[in-house]
Amino acid sequence: MILVVAAALYDGAGRVLIAQRPAGKHLAGRWEFPGGKVSPGESEAAALARELREELGIEVTASRPLMRLTHSYPDRSVELSLWIVERFTGTARGLDGQALRWIAPADLEHEELLEADRPFVEALRTLPPPEATAS
Repeated sequence: MILVVAAALYDGAGRVLIAQRPAGKHLAGRWEFPGGKVSPGESEAAALARELREELGIEVTASRPLMRLTHSYPDRSVELSLWIVERFTGTARGLDGQALRWIAPADLEHEELLEADRPFVEALRTLPPPEATAS
């Protein structure tokens, strides 16, 4: 089981960020909520902050866990923990060469999201976005 953290990161218009998995990675070309693997001995909050700094160039200043689930792909199983990023500094950009898109939560169901991320869509559709996002 691979423990992974993912971020629901909002812009000022209430849209959530999704990232396209770059070439050479497992399930390349599919869309996901940004994040990554939790290292041994690392807390989920620390892993989330590290992954978003490395992948997007932002600094998380406030976040909270929303929900977790497990998903089995044919070649691996993941435990995925989705976090709401309530505040961050910087401008999100694809530092790994990944494409980024800001999507209204109501439109996420139309995106080619990874199967493991799909259960998060309904939860995000029912939540109001954080009041303050980028700072």
